[in-house]
Amino acid sequence: MRVVSWSAGPALTFNRIIGDSPAIQAVKSLLAKIAASPASTVLLCGESGTGKGLLAEEIHAYSDRRARPFQNITCGALPETLLESELFGSERGAFTDAKRQRKGLIEVADGGTVFLDEIGEITTSLQVKLLRFLEERAFKRIGGAVDIRVDVRVIAATNRNLERAVRDGLLREDLYYRLRVLPVRVPPLRERLADIPQLAAFFMETYNEAFRKRVRGLTRGAVARLGAHNWPGNIRELKNVIERAMLLSEGDQLTETDLPQLTRGAQPPGAQPPQVELPAEGLDLPKLEHDLLHQALQRSGGNRSRAARLLGLSRHQIRYRLKKSVRPR
Repeated sequence: MRVVSWSAGPALTFNRIIGDSPAIQAVKSLLAKIAASPASTVLLCGESGTGKGLLAEEIHAYSDRRARPFQNITCGALPETLLESELFGSERGAFTDAKRQRKGLIEVADGGTVFLDEIGEITTSLQVKLLRFLEERAFKRIGGAVDIRVDVRVIAATNRNLERAVRDGLLREDLYYRLRVLPVRVPPLRERLADIPQLAAFFMETYNEAFRKRVRGLTRGAVARLGAHNWPGNIRELKNVIERAMLLSEGDQLTETDLPQLTRGAQPPGAQPPQVELPAEGLDLPKLEHDLLHQALQRSGGNRSRAARLLGLSRHQIRYRLKKSVRPR
């Protein structure tokens, strides 16, 4: 479970968001407008590892809410009942072991910001309560009868296609439109390759201090190899690559040989990933989905969470698909 409480000090700028590429400059410009606005709901959309959490922190730190708390919770890490309790709190006696009244993160963040990461993972029943809160800025603690009103900015983030989730019946359409009042698309690293040297330099400086090393920079070959990789894991992957290279490097610069994990699967900038081709005779899509679902379950030993990861789905999506999947005749 990842729950972070943070209160900002002096006002920060968006300098923590590293890069000067047109793609990231456009994002910084939009974030500055959002931070200065009275907007109460913001949606950050982008692939995993693109830094959505940092962007949420910067919106808070650059706003007039900076002196109040920043509450961060990863929605996909908790079961429904625990997530509801974390968000809205509970009254004494509301459930077993509830021996005292407990404030939720939303109430604790009054005047500040709540960051809901992986918003696409919440269950449909909890979506109803979240929608009510977003519309009225009021909620009841679990087991409570009194409305509690707070003034918070909600920043939600997802790496899921929410439009598809609406079509699949996994996300309420009214909640989707309520969330995307101010959507921000966070570009993947492959769309901002010019920022890689700056990002790499930042991570190198961090690990120089952590590992007590004095690596000064990257060779041209290393820069070229970093730029040729497709970065499916985005900035998080780049950070891990630099960390490994710094741990094993014995020179004062990182070279191509320090980046062996990038020798396979690298694609030149602009290259398109391979696509599945539809057979000329067509196919039976329901049967194909059924077969893939059950292959994933077999490989994962029946573990639905692992099967979901094999198929690029969430736990709720695979549960929905398994429920509607009928064995073909």
